[in-house]
Amino acid sequence: MAGNRINRINEEIQKELSALIRALKDPRVQGGMVTVTHVDTTTDLRWCRVFVSVLDKEREAEVIRGLKSAAGYLRRELGQAVQLRYTPELQFVADDSIEHGAHILELLRDPNVVKPANPANENIVLEDDA
Repeated sequence: MAGNRINRINEEIQKELSALIRALKDPRVQGGMVTVTHVDTTTDLRWCRVFVSVLDKEREAEVIRGLKSAAGYLRRELGQAVQLRYTPELQFVADDSIEHGAHILELLRDPNVVKPANPANENIVLEDDA
């Protein structure tokens, strides 16, 4: 039951942080498209790890530094938006799960890496290949 509560809190924090990050004035954060992909809060609500994906990978470290410098402001605003006993400390982490998923998809589509389970399917043309 406590796990379900933490999941709801994580979803609410993710939603609020997504809106707050869009409103930040820091030029390091404003320049790129920043997405909060996942939020993981400890059960005692003291710490919150925020996984962030940045569209422009060259600016990823710069965006993370900008978010870390704005963590106090974001925590204060989050505390006002979400009524919890404790407002967790925010830790921002670069998330590469989207890039990792795209790499796996690329490997799965490569006929030299993955052979079809049914050899009769080798000549089937996929929609992407047409």
